Formats: sequence, structure tokens, C-alpha cells
Amino acid sequence: MRLEIIKPFDAHAHLRSGSVLRAVLPLAARQFARVVAMPNLAPPLTSAAMVRAYRDEILLACREKHLTVEPVMSLYLTDNTSPGDLETGFREGIIRLAKLYPAGATTNSDSGVTSLKKIFPVLDKMQRLGIVLSVHGEVNDPDVDVFDREAVFIDRVLAPLRRDFPALKIVFEHLTTRKAVEFVLGEGGKGTTGATITAHHLRITRNDMLSGGLKPHYYCMPVAKTESDRQALIKAAVSGNPAFFAGTDSAPHPRTAKECASGAAGCFTHADALALYAQTFDEAGALNMLESFASLNGPTFYGLAMADNPVTLERSGLPQEEIKPILTSDGAEIVPFRDKKPVYWRLMERP
Repeated sequence: MRLEIIKPFDAHAHLRSGSVLRAVLPLAARQFARVVAMPNLAPPLTSAAMVRAYRDEILLACREKHLTVEPVMSLYLTDNTSPGDLETGFREGIIRLAKLYPAGATTNSDSGVTSLKKIFPVLDKMQRLGIVLSVHGEVNDPDVDVFDREAVFIDRVLAPLRRDFPALKIVFEHLTTRKAVEFVLGEGGKGTTGATITAHHLRITRNDMLSGGLKPHYYCMPVAKTESDRQALIKAAVSGNPAFFAGTDSAPHPRTAKECASGAAGCFTHADALALYAQTFDEAGALNMLESFASLNGPTFYGLAMADNPVTLERSGLPQEEIKPILTSDGAEIVPFRDKKPVYWRLMERP
């Protein structure tokens, strides 16, 4: 069986820089027409000039490797972000969104926002200009259980933010809980709250990460939750509701940084993300909804045109072979996410 869809939009991905960027960018370009490139590099992209330089690095890598993929650029918000600098980057066509990382919540987030009140002038500017706010939806509170941090974020941060800035377009990134799905559904019809769902959160639960020994390549932030939560994510993804769209949160880390005493958070799914999404939609009997979720809803929310070229997926009678680790030019190994169950879909190469 073959399925042709408009080339998808990845509304959340970590491309990194340097040798890692050059290793993973071809994988992203195979599957996605546009990729929202996250700004939590080291150092983070906290000014329009830094975002511009990173975009130039991505575009140079595209030219060198003869790739066709458009990076959609984001600014990393801090307590000291300048509204004027953000506006300059937006009006120059450099910045499409700004990312809210609660300080210390995930990879390279130590420079993130410590209090929403400190960025109210920035949020007001974004609301007036139509700049999208992308949020990592977890609190970083040591007194809150790691499995509850998304739910607490909704109550403490997102609901007040939604109340105080009703016209601000917000993307609630990488949903993991039923409560998060219900929050987005409760905002239905307003067109100001969207949400990304990753391929890996549709495939695994916390049992898969922890049972029978810790699986470091299933460890990400926010962590996978329960089977009930996973089923809520699947129901949202296949529903056709335009508030939900694909965002892989693909996060490459060297094997040495994952398989160690204090492993880095992140699942590297760019090697096969589209096949993982297709497998989920197939199992749910909803292949007819994959194009809306992967290719249409995200660009619509961001106010971007649809891609003008297709990709073709094929379902085989045999599961696909295990994908080998990706090697960077300086010898680092990046291990792709491996599904716990057979995946029968693959992306066909176009002549």
C-alpha cells in the first residue's frame, strides 16, 4: 500500500549546529518541507543577530549538501529579552516565533525565563505583532514530581498566560498527558492555541522506558506518561482538529551522552519520524487524517503556505530493518529511536 501526502511540516525539532547539524539535516530534509529549529543551542540564541547567524549556518549546510528544506527560526526568551530586538528580527523576516523555556526545565534551558512577569513587555509585543509563542510545558520545581510537571505547568503558567494575553498565539509543545489534550480542546475554536505531538510520545509510555531496566534512548523531557495518556494523544492526533500538529522534538545526542550515569534527555526520531507517525495512524485506522496532522495544520497555525511537493510512504509486509546509528564527521554516534513494536511503513525515495 502506498500513501502520498503533501510534504510535512515539523513544528519542533533540534537540529543542533556544527557536525551534528550536518549529520542530521539530510534526514530532516527527506521528510519535511519546513522545520522549526529550536534555539536552545550552547550558547542559546538570545538575540536576533544570533538567530540570523544560525539560520545562515543551516542554509549553508543545505547548499553544501544540495538539500531543500526551509528553517523556521525561533528566539530563546530570557528575563532580559529586548522587545525591540525581537521586533527587529521579526520585521526582517528572521524570527517567526519565540520559545519559552522555564529556567532549568530541559536541555540548555538554564538561561530560560524565571518569572513570566519579567517578560510581559515581550509577550505584549508578540501579541500585537502576531509572533507565535512556543512553550516547553513543564515547571522546574523540585517539589513537583517529574511526572506531574506538565499538569502543574498548565495550572500555574499556561492558564494564567492564556488569560492575560488572549490574542497571543501559543503552541503548547510536545503534549504528554490527557490533561494537556483537554486544555487544548477547551481552547477550541479560538485559533490561538495549538499543540505539537511527537512521534515517540505516540509510541511509548513510562513503562517502556523503565520496565526491565532503564532505556536511555526512550528518556526525554517531558518524560512519557501512562497508557491512558498515550491513548489521549493518539485520539487528538488522528481527530483532524486543526489545533494538533506534528512536531517531532527530535533531539540528537551522542551515544556517550545518552548511555552514561546521567544521560541527556531527548529522543532522536528524525531518522524515521514520518514512518512512526504513519504507523500510529495506520494502527488507529486513520491514515486519511495523516496529511492534515503532518502537513496542513502546522503551516495553517503559523500562517505559512503549504508545501507544493509530495512525499510517498509505503507499507510493506515485512517490518523495516533497524536503523543504524548516525555518524558525525568527528566520529560521534547518534542512536535513532527504535520503536518497541515493528514498523511496517517507510518513506520512498523520489526519482
